[in-house]
Amino acid sequence: MPARPRLSMARRVAEAADVADLRLLARRRAPRMVFDYVDGAAEGERSMARAVEAFERVEFSPRVLRDVSHAPTEVEVLGRRIAMPVVLGPTGFTRMMHREGERAVARAAERAAVPYVLSTMGTTSAAGVAAAAPGGWNWFQLYVVRDRARSLDSLSRAREAGMDVLVVTVDVPVAGARLRDVRHGLTVPPSLHWRSVLQAVRHPAWWFDFLTSEPLRFATVDGAPGDLAGITNLMFDPSVTVSDLEWIRSAWQGRLLVKGVQRVEDAKELAAVGVDGIVVSNHGGRQLDRSATPLELLPHVVAAVGDRVEVFLDGGVRSGADVAAAVALGARACFVGRAYLYGLMACGEAGVRRVLDLLRAELVRTLQLLGAGGVGGLGPDLVRLRDS
Repeated sequence: MPARPRLSMARRVAEAADVADLRLLARRRAPRMVFDYVDGAAEGERSMARAVEAFERVEFSPRVLRDVSHAPTEVEVLGRRIAMPVVLGPTGFTRMMHREGERAVARAAERAAVPYVLSTMGTTSAAGVAAAAPGGWNWFQLYVVRDRARSLDSLSRAREAGMDVLVVTVDVPVAGARLRDVRHGLTVPPSLHWRSVLQAVRHPAWWFDFLTSEPLRFATVDGAPGDLAGITNLMFDPSVTVSDLEWIRSAWQGRLLVKGVQRVEDAKELAAVGVDGIVVSNHGGRQLDRSATPLELLPHVVAAVGDRVEVFLDGGVRSGADVAAAVALGARACFVGRAYLYGLMACGEAGVRRVLDLLRAELVRTLQLLGAGGVGGLGPDLVRLRDS
């Protein structure tokens, strides 16, 4: 019997049935320490697991005998229409996952007509992202660092690149304890000690890309990175408070979102000072373990702030059905991180495109099966969280 032909990685990505399939392909292509940087979380990884598990407890209550021949997914976010309620969230060291890095993500987002958020810890400059996706809606994410002049320079570069939405992340006063990275001895860029040499042998395609592409650097804040926790604790300012939003607002003329909200009281305070939106998020479980589960907290935050600010959800989103559930519970849109990084690790831009295609197809199907008549028909009557 003849041997079955081996499928190329691009073919496998194109045939992936869901994000879980792409996660397996990413694990196959990338060295373990790189995969674990994306896949892992803080300490016992309970926060990450709970965020995903919360979506597993979603129970839909579909309407029947509704005309679902059309199920539009467009939604208005911060005064602008996007193709579906999805934002590709900020991730650091993105070119470590694939040589195309942030440029590939921005191009995929542009094609899908959804926003992309460039991280302060990005490995492509704001100008580079704008050049890669000139027709995309590119946002910028800010970590406030001790050197305020450096933060102001980052904002200036983002504005010059045409970015008009700023996402200030506030849940990283110090680095979380990401034990998978500690155990791997991960540095950025990955250093060639005996463990990484063994991984190179097992993942030659990734290592060839890594060794033949431009060296990794912090393109936004300048400088070559190193120990992940060390660079965070050295650069980031743990003294930041709500009052710092005043000078950030004075330096930024666009829309302002605050990401990392994990308490209703904090959401109320931010709404009172006039931010445009808040992102209910525990940083993907990568900071404080045992922190609040975003999907569980979401309805309480929405009820507390009303229509004063737009509320987004970040954490645990792995499918279009997850997006539908979050929107039904009050989210304007969902930030997605790990899901698209799995696609990027597996096959660059084609992998990110596949993730976005899957999310949209799953969202449309869920809307039709719910009898929602589009994203606009989603509401809390269609969904509840089971106790177990």
